[in-house]
Amino acid sequence: MEDEYEKLVRRMNPPRVVIDNESYNNATVVRVDSANKHGILLEVVQILIDLNLIITKAYISSDGGWFMDVFNVTDSERKKVRDEKILDCIRESLGEDPSCTHTMRRFIGIQPSNEHTSIELTGTDRPGLLSKVSAVLDYLKCNVVNVELWTHNTKAGAVIHVTDEATGLPINDPQRLFRIKELLCNVLRGNNRSRGASATVSFGYAHTERRLHQMMFADRDYERGDQGCIIDSLKPHVTVMDCTEKDYSVVTIRCRDKPKLLFDTVCTLMDLQYVVFHANVDAETPEAYQEYYIRHLDGCPVNSQAEKQRLVQCLQAAIETRVSEGLKLELCATDRVGLLSDVTRLFRENSLSVTRAEVTTRGGKAINTFYVCGASGHPLDEKTIDHIRLVIGQTILKVKHNSASLNSAPQESSTKFLFSNLFRSRCLCVFGLVRSHS
Repeated sequence: MEDEYEKLVRRMNPPRVVIDNESYNNATVVRVDSANKHGILLEVVQILIDLNLIITKAYISSDGGWFMDVFNVTDSERKKVRDEKILDCIRESLGEDPSCTHTMRRFIGIQPSNEHTSIELTGTDRPGLLSKVSAVLDYLKCNVVNVELWTHNTKAGAVIHVTDEATGLPINDPQRLFRIKELLCNVLRGNNRSRGASATVSFGYAHTERRLHQMMFADRDYERGDQGCIIDSLKPHVTVMDCTEKDYSVVTIRCRDKPKLLFDTVCTLMDLQYVVFHANVDAETPEAYQEYYIRHLDGCPVNSQAEKQRLVQCLQAAIETRVSEGLKLELCATDRVGLLSDVTRLFRENSLSVTRAEVTTRGGKAINTFYVCGASGHPLDEKTIDHIRLVIGQTILKVKHNSASLNSAPQESSTKFLFSNLFRSRCLCVFGLVRSHS
């Protein structure tokens, strides 16, 4: 916890943010100078990625009492950032007024934390898990507002924002929350009662992806790292070396570039209680390169081979959670209660397993991204995808990448998207669990 002297130093030396759109032809340069404090690098990177910016280069120096960083960023189309609203948001959010982060959250569409109840889940991954979780929430009259689901190394973690189906307000009744947690833990354990499972409820704001990194790390998803990435060419190459003349440990990472890579690695280093003193990041080509000069919070470098190995495993795991395996499907439809349960039930009934999901609700629209693969490792069947799109509607559910042949589905039928009460009288596969607690 910072002392009064550190607070005084920051008040006397407020952060200085300079945005340069002239020095480079293909990137906007963001320079941040401020008094140093633990965690400031993650705060800055988090703000940039929350604005949907891509960090192509970074030069980081925080040795001593001062923090000086330079980031080359682009928009999602790999062009310079020209939107004045985004540029102003960068200046305000990284500047001297911490309250401006609330402005940024509103700008990027993050729902205020007092408008929903947040449920955090961890457990063993298995086919159909998201379907069963969403079905239980639907049965318990919870309206799902947002979901972020990650799976890695047989582990699953999810952050789900819900409201009461009848009132649209956060759920805060202790007995109801206890029942929600109890039934969700039953689903997470499945038939194997020895499986570890956790369901917690919170009401304050927490950065969803930050929490998922912490949850997956706490659930030790970095173990059994050889199974963390099915495609070997996607496995990140991580090394840890000694820099004895400067008393640092040097971490280098080479892997295929992907959105939010810098955020993922900085989160991991912070969770492992390391401090980044210097760093160089280059992600202008399909292969990204990162180099970090680190020490422990107590000032010591990495001091054993076992610790080096654990650091390598944790960084690989953090990177692999976003190496989304399977077919990417995007759904955009008018939001309604039970939508997620109906869609994921359709996936499960057609032997599709969701490996990652991003579910958001904005302005009455549900905007969902699913990464799916065949259950139990079986390959995807084109006819299965065609059938699902036929039921849901081709203009509503779209295939975004992988096999081009999947885009040649039959013409959309006149059947509207899961119309009327097609699934409302469904028999939940988890009713055995539900009835046992009724």
